[in-house]
This record gives sequence, C-alpha cells and structure tokens, in this order.
Amino acid sequence: MPQILFYLSRRTTARFATARVSHLLARAYRPRCDGFGLSDRLVCWMRLLPLAVLLAGSLTSGAALALPSFAIQTGQPCAACHIGAFGPQLTPYGRDFKLHAYTANDGKDHGLPLAFTAQTSFTHTQQPQSGGAAPGFKPNDNFAIDQLSVYYAGQIAPKLGGFVELNYDGVAQQALLNNVDIRYASEAEIFGQDLLWGVTANNNPTVQDPWNSTPAWGFPYNQSALAPTPMASTLIDGGLGQRVAGVGAYTLWNDLLYLESDVYKGLTAPALTALGQVPDDGSQTNDFLPYARVALIKDWNKTGHHLELGAYGISGNVVPGGGQTLGFTVRKTDLALDATYQFISNPSLVTSDRLSAHATLIHETAKLASDGLALTGALPDHWLDTMRVDVSYSFAATVTPSVQYFRTAGTADINYWSTPNGSPNSDGMILEVAYVPWGKPDSPFPNMNLRLAVQYISYFSFDGSHADAGRNNNFYFSLWTAVKF
Repeated sequence: MPQILFYLSRRTTARFATARVSHLLARAYRPRCDGFGLSDRLVCWMRLLPLAVLLAGSLTSGAALALPSFAIQTGQPCAACHIGAFGPQLTPYGRDFKLHAYTANDGKDHGLPLAFTAQTSFTHTQQPQSGGAAPGFKPNDNFAIDQLSVYYAGQIAPKLGGFVELNYDGVAQQALLNNVDIRYASEAEIFGQDLLWGVTANNNPTVQDPWNSTPAWGFPYNQSALAPTPMASTLIDGGLGQRVAGVGAYTLWNDLLYLESDVYKGLTAPALTALGQVPDDGSQTNDFLPYARVALIKDWNKTGHHLELGAYGISGNVVPGGGQTLGFTVRKTDLALDATYQFISNPSLVTSDRLSAHATLIHETAKLASDGLALTGALPDHWLDTMRVDVSYSFAATVTPSVQYFRTAGTADINYWSTPNGSPNSDGMILEVAYVPWGKPDSPFPNMNLRLAVQYISYFSFDGSHADAGRNNNFYFSLWTAVKF
C-alpha cells in the first residue's frame, strides 16, 4: 500500500486541512444544574457533557473522530498522528490536529465518532506487598483489567471539537469521568504573519498541551496501579487531574511562538464524588488557580526535525490529600521548563523511523498556612523538584523502545512527608519496549489496534531510602487494545 504524507503546516486551516487530507487519501488509496454553587454547576454540566457532545455530533454534518482512533475522521492510519502508531505520543500532524480543535476530516460522514479501549496487565514486584497490592489483589504477581474506556473525540461543529474520556478503573473498581478537552480554534493574521488562536475548556492542567513533555501526556503512557510509587509529587504533575474545571485561551503565531493562559476552579467534595473521584485521595481546593504556558517552536519540515522549548506554571491554595497537613491549606506555586525534540527520518512516510526526546523540570514551593504550623509540627516552607528525561526510537511505527530517568528531591520534613526519614527524594529509571502490529496503511484490521508492552522500573532511591529502594522495582506487562466504531 502506498504511504500517506501526514504532516500539515500549523498554518493550515481546518477547511484546507480537510481538502488536503482528502486529496492525499485519494492519491494514496484510490481503491438539571440550577440551585448548585459554581463548582457544582460546573460538575453538573461536565457530567452531561458526554451526552451533549454525542447529541451535537449527531446533529452536525461534519465527520468526527474517536481517539485513540484518528482513522474514523480522516481515513488515515494511527501512525499518521501517533509515534509508534498508538497514542498518546503525537507526531507533527497529531499536534496540528489537536491545535485545530480536532476538526480536520476527509469530508465524509462517518457517523458518531466513538471508540473503546481496554488495558489489561500483569505486574510483578521485586518483593511482595504486605496485605496485597490493592484490595482484592494478591501481594504479588497480579493480573488485572487496568481500565476500560469509551472515547468521543472530534469535530462537534465547524471550528469546534472535543475530547471526552469515560473510564472504568478495574483496580479501584470505580467509574469516572477522565480527561476532557473541548476547544474552539480559528485563524487570523497579525504583523503580516499567520495566527492560530483557540479557546479550551478542560479538567486537567496540561491535558490541553500538544507536546508530550508536559505531565498529562508524558512518558510513561501507562503504568502499573499495583506497584508501589513514591509519595511526593508536585501539584501540576497530576495533582489536579479531574479535580478542577478550567477555561483558557491559546495562540500560535507564525509557527514560532505559542502562548496560553487558563484559570481553573477547584471542585467540591460532593462534585468530586459524583465524577468518580475520592476527595481525600488527592489535593482539594475551592480557589481559582491561574495557569500559564509559553513555548518557542522550530520545524525543519524537509529534514524532519522539530524542536520545542517552553515553560509552564500554576499557583493556588490547596489542601493536600491523605491528611498530609491535617486539612490545613498550603500555598503551592509550580514553575516548570520543558523541551521536545523529534526527528522523522522520512517525513513523507507515516511508517518511517522516528526519534523522540522529552524533558521537563518542575520546581515547586509550598508554604503551609500559619494556623497549621503548631498542630502539624511541619516546617513553614518546603520545596520540591521533579525532573524527567526520556528518549524513544520507533522502528517503522511498530517497535518502540524507550528509556527514562526520573528524579524527585525536596525539603526533608517528617511531619510533612510522612516517609520513614522525612525525605521525599526518589529517583530511578524506566525501560520499556512497545510493539504495535497494526495502525499502519497496510494493516489488515483498519478498525482495530493493539499495543503490547513490557516495562521495567528500577528505583535507585525511594521515599528517601537507598537501602530498600530496590524492593519496589517492578515488571509490568500490558496489553492495550483499541476498537473504532
């Protein structure tokens, strides 16, 4: 089968993208919420959002997409948008598709853009976990249905698209609304240069980001829920995911400068429960939290190089989960740097080899409210740094080995972190090999895809301890399947 040239310039409008995709395909193939407070009203509408999106999709004439299956909307294989032919790591075309509000299509009516995924796994830890790895699981060597998911993603109306993910967590045995990103995008011209601008409504800071160097879509893309993980993490590194609702605006000027500003509002405990979250398991806040993002971008289209250098941050008052501060407020400010580099050996082929590298450094300052100092015995000020660097190489969009080094370090305080010695420090490496047999132009099952992966996590230190860190090492074998409807 002939290959598809998948890269579209960020200057490409949704209308032009539709025509361009159609042209390439032809060449390639030819053959009730009143009475609640603000947070609860937001949650009420978010609970109705999947239904609203489905109804909107059925009433519009444009085609729509179901992630992780881009093919329903465009007719292109998974490899056109995703490194390794399986999400969530994006190619340049995948980033363009997201920035343009998930609206590019082949001009055909494909019906409702729905997809289903299932993640199953086997986890082995170096030492058994006393009492079981989780309720209902053995101390070691556990098979699990990690997650069952239904997705809607794609065009809702002209220039308007969305991504909605509904999950069943097979380990926690809990249904929940996972990531949501609804956006509108359009184009203009400023100083004689093209400007892409958009508005986003989402429930997880960085879920709207088009680069895989920020936390929401960063490596590892799936990980065992039945293996020990370090206690300490920064607020922006998953601490607010599905616990806030936010709106923001973004711009991309001259394919060079990306700017974004958002504001998030914390959800109440009843709202979190209604959405499938356990309120005390994570950070809670009733405050507004501002978020900002900036990135410089350079594409060498003919030679297949892409470089992004950026920064992002968030700030606000939160109550850490798990009784960490006995319910007292902590003022947290996270400032981060990130970088992405990609090299595509042949930009005209969706199955060409691809090198990807990502890095992020997050610095967090935390100031405990004065009324909590005496009761907790904790220090008034803390800092926490998280650093991650990963590299992957995808062979023919089929076999993708990856390696990552990660490190978290911060202020030692046994009354704040509750680790054995009060230190939050952890570091280690992740090694992974993923195999994706389909998702390419010549795949025998165009409406199906799967990802087999083996992952090994080795800890050099864990919650401040070097001597016992290795007992938390684990092997994780996963099968991730996707079916497009």
